[in-house]
Amino acid sequence: MKRIAIVLISGFLLFSWMGRAEASPIKRCDKITKICRIFTHETLWDGYKLFRSNCKSCHYRGNKKHAKFLYTESKVRKGWNRVFDERYTPCAKDGSWGKLTGEQLARINDYLFKNAADTYDPYDATDCG
Repeated sequence: MKRIAIVLISGFLLFSWMGRAEASPIKRCDKITKICRIFTHETLWDGYKLFRSNCKSCHYRGNKKHAKFLYTESKVRKGWNRVFDERYTPCAKDGSWGKLTGEQLARINDYLFKNAADTYDPYDATDCG
């Protein structure tokens, strides 16, 4: 009886852990460079700073440029990848991204992908405060 309980509890814990492993991504496959980008504190911090200095200079609430307000949870992971893979946004088309290197754009994408709308897990230690 004890053995069955241990097996059931172990199975439940393993199953619940698998769901959390996907909730907070640690890597992203980049279609442009065709590599798997592993997230580090440095790359995510750089992405955050680049997002704040480049994107948020226009995409804030009440801006005069009529740029849509953006924050990390404006899109899900696939949505952010699509923005950077297809470069269909007005920012990419009007040359606003021209001053950024490919690596800088990839770091912004990494930051947004890591913090996208479908990634928060309140039971994951890396996601809470």
